[in-house]
Amino acid sequence: MDLSNARQLFTTVTEDDKLVLSVEPLEVPDPAPDEVVVAVQAAPINPSDLGLLLSPADLSTARAGEVDGHPALIADIRPAIKPLVAERLGKKLNAGNEGAGLVVAAGSSDAAQALLGQTVTMVGGSMYSTHRVVNARMVLPLPEGAKASEGASLFVNPMTVQSFLTTMRDEGHTAIIHTAAASNLGQMLAKLCKKEDVPLVAIVRRDSQRELLAELGVPYIVDSSKETFFNDLVQAIAAAEATLCFDAIGGGKMADTVLKAMEMALRSRGMEGGVYGTPVHKQVYIYGRLDFSPTILTSAYGMYWGVGGWLVTPRLQKQGMKRTIEMRQYAIEERNGIFASDYARTISLEEMLDPDTARSIDKKGTGGKVLVDPSIETE
Repeated sequence: MDLSNARQLFTTVTEDDKLVLSVEPLEVPDPAPDEVVVAVQAAPINPSDLGLLLSPADLSTARAGEVDGHPALIADIRPAIKPLVAERLGKKLNAGNEGAGLVVAAGSSDAAQALLGQTVTMVGGSMYSTHRVVNARMVLPLPEGAKASEGASLFVNPMTVQSFLTTMRDEGHTAIIHTAAASNLGQMLAKLCKKEDVPLVAIVRRDSQRELLAELGVPYIVDSSKETFFNDLVQAIAAAEATLCFDAIGGGKMADTVLKAMEMALRSRGMEGGVYGTPVHKQVYIYGRLDFSPTILTSAYGMYWGVGGWLVTPRLQKQGMKRTIEMRQYAIEERNGIFASDYARTISLEEMLDPDTARSIDKKGTGGKVLVDPSIETE
């Protein structure tokens, strides 16, 4: 394998309050017996990646530069974020949660050798690099003829939405409310809920997003930009009989608004509530942080409620390896169906350092998902 131009993207918060993204040469070690070397050909930029890549920075200050002779993007850290990144000071971190590519070298074990020459989907971090050495257990082969781009986004979003439904069932709920519902993940959830006959209340903020989800068969769609939003939300939640919300926004009043609407929906269906509210548990899980402001809660929905953080990794650990592998195989089967990802464009590692590109990626808009192909070489 040719490693003469192997390279990797790093993200660093410096002592002088700068965020630095740099692309630097990469030394690729020989694989251990149970490892494979994958030439990375596709790695998505997910919201969870942006938290490490760009979220700490004021991107209005972003500029191209060099660090230690390597091309770099440099931007000032936002003052309010400084305490949150204190532990990162001076640490050069790699990024990229998932990806896909071609296995170009393999260790001596049978499991590793069986993957040689195959296009695989993989997890394990450090995917914004031309080559990734990873344990054979962390990769799964794609069907013959499948492109790497088909396998790039088959872990974070597909495993998350499948785990949403597992959480729903484990905790005794029967429907889901989802915020920022027109995202790539939201579209997967819409398709999975339709197949599994799970009522879904989707919260959007534009007419175009409503139309997109309506085409996917979402039965209850409410627009947070409308004056009638709260009343619409109460009616939708009542119709769906929903008591569980997965919130991608995190900050501000959205969790509070949903809890209020769930309480009012229960009352509208004839359930009585005393000083402690209706005796049905209402749960909001915050799984994203599109809004970094504080989460605001009030006392308008009694005491039968909960707000907590939700992460896919501990959920998968709870479900066990056997179930996790089954879910990953299902994601592969549905890679061009339920779990298909659409990308606005494909960029190289070096293009990630372009200030305008960085600002565009950070907008997190519907239909703006970006795919990174580290194999693209740019001057």
